[in-house]
Amino acid sequence: MYKDLQSVPKAYNEPVKEYRPGSPERIELQAMLKQMKSEEVEIPMVIGGKRVKSDNRIATHPPHDHGFVLGYYYKSEASHVTMAIDAALEASKTWSKMPWDHRAAIFLKAADLIAGPYRAKLNAATMLGQSKTAFQAEIDSACEIIDFLRFNVQYMTEIYSQQPASDKGIWNRLEYRPLEGFVYALTPFNFTAIAGNLPSAPAMMGNVVVWKCSNTQVYSARILMEIFEEAGVPDGVINLIFPSGPVGGKVVMEHPDFAGFHFTGSTGVFQQIWKTIGTNIAKYKTYPRIVGETGGKDFVVVHKSSNVDQVVTALVRGAFEYQGQKCSAASRAYIPDNLWPEIKDKLSDQVNGITMGDIEDFTNFMGAVIDEASFDKLALFIDNAKKDNDAEIIVGGDYDKSKGYFIRPTVIVTTDPHYITMEEELFGPVLTIYVYEAEKWEETLELVDNTSIYALTGAIFSNDRYATEYAVERLSQAAGNFYINDKPTGAVVGQQPFGGARASGTNDKAGSYLNLIRWTSPRTIKETLLPPTDYRYPFMQAD
Repeated sequence: MYKDLQSVPKAYNEPVKEYRPGSPERIELQAMLKQMKSEEVEIPMVIGGKRVKSDNRIATHPPHDHGFVLGYYYKSEASHVTMAIDAALEASKTWSKMPWDHRAAIFLKAADLIAGPYRAKLNAATMLGQSKTAFQAEIDSACEIIDFLRFNVQYMTEIYSQQPASDKGIWNRLEYRPLEGFVYALTPFNFTAIAGNLPSAPAMMGNVVVWKCSNTQVYSARILMEIFEEAGVPDGVINLIFPSGPVGGKVVMEHPDFAGFHFTGSTGVFQQIWKTIGTNIAKYKTYPRIVGETGGKDFVVVHKSSNVDQVVTALVRGAFEYQGQKCSAASRAYIPDNLWPEIKDKLSDQVNGITMGDIEDFTNFMGAVIDEASFDKLALFIDNAKKDNDAEIIVGGDYDKSKGYFIRPTVIVTTDPHYITMEEELFGPVLTIYVYEAEKWEETLELVDNTSIYALTGAIFSNDRYATEYAVERLSQAAGNFYINDKPTGAVVGQQPFGGARASGTNDKAGSYLNLIRWTSPRTIKETLLPPTDYRYPFMQAD
C-alpha cells in the first residue's frame, strides 16, 4: 500500500544565511529588491490553474512606504469562491488517487526551488510586502517554509508506516485517505511560511484546497503559488483567492463538501467561524476537521537568580523583532525587584538604540507595522498608557504614519498586573512589564497562569534549578511552547513543534505529524486469507 516508505530523503533544517556585507546572498537579495520595485505586478486569482481577474482591482503597498505601489490584486466575489471550490473538487478526482511518493516528490521539489532559484525572490517579496528585515525574511520565507515542506514529507511517511498487527491468517492494514471534500486554508500576513504551510500540508496528504491569504500578504502569496505550480502541483489542487472574510466564509461554510479548516489568525475570527460551522453542521457530508492557531499574550517570567544581560537580550529580541507582529512575541514580562534597576537601565539603553525604517536599509532592526488599522490601534493603547496613573512609558511611545506605519518600540511599566496591556493582545512593538517582589516567585507564577486567556508561548529565566522545576510544573498549561532561559519566539520545524491551547488554538502543532494526521481519514482494511467455510463454532459440538 505504501511502498518504499524509508526511501524519502531525510529531512534537515535549512541553514540560515547571514547576509553579511559583500556576501553573495546579500548582493543577490539587494538586486532582487531593486528589480521587484521597478515592476508593478498584476496579481490575479489562481483557480483551476487559470489566472482569473475581477472588476475590483486593489493596490498593494509596502507598509514602510505606503505611497509606493508594488502592484494590484483582484478582489474575489462569491462567484469566484464557488469557482475555486468546483475546481478543487474536480481536481480531487485524480489528486486523491495520486500515489504518496509522487506527492512527496512535488513538495520536495518546492523546497529545493525555494532553497535555490526562488530564495531571493520570495525573501524580497516578503520584505517589500510585509516589511520584514532581510534576516526576518530569511528565517521565515526561506528557511521555515523549506523546513515545513521537507519535514512534512518525512512525517507523512511516518504516519503511513503506522500499521496494525495481524493475527495468523489475517492481514490488517490502515489506509490513510484524504478527507472527503475540500479544505479551506485561511492564512495570516505575518509569516510567509505559515501562508505556504496551511494549504500545502493538507494537499500533501492528498486533499484539495481553497486558499484565502491575508490581503496584506498577497504580494508574497503569488510567489508561493508560482513555486507550487513549477514544482508540479496539478491545476485545482491549491486555488488562491482574495475574497473578504465574510464573503469567503459564507460560501465555504455553507457548502456540503466543506471537509476541513486550516487557520492562523485572530481568536475572535476563529471562534466565529467555529460557531458558524456548528450552526451548519447538518449540511456537511462529513464532520469538518477544524485546526487553528490563534492569539497569544506571551510571557517572560524572570527569577531573582537570572542573568541580567541574557534577560535584556531576550526581551529586546522577543518583543521587537518583526515589530512584535509574531503570535509568539513577548508582550508581558514579570521582573523581580532585585534585578529591576539594572534591567531597566540596560533595557532602556538598548531599546533607545534600535534603528527602524525602510527594510532595504540593512542596518535597520525594525520596519513598519502591517497597515493603518494596526497602527491606529497601537497608537491608541500607547496614548492611553501616557495618561493612565497605573502605567508609565519608560522608553518609546512615539509613532508616525506620514510615510510608513512606524511605531517606536515601546516599554510600559505598570503597577497593576491586570493592566489592559498585560492582558489584551496588541500585535505590535509594545512590551508591558510588571515588577514583583523577588521572594514571591510562586505567587507570581500563579498570576502569570491566571492573567491571560491565551496559552501559546512563554519563557522563564532562572539559574536556580528548583525554581525552574517548580515553574515548569506550575505553568504546565500556560503555554504550548515553553522556553527555559530563552525568548518565547523562534520555534524551529522539526525541533519545537508549534501551537498552543486555551484561546490560542487547537494545539495541533504545525510542523509535526500531529498536524498532518488531522488531514487524513483512516480506513481499516481486514483481509482474511482463508475464510471459514462452516458457520458453526467448536463450542457448539455436543458433549
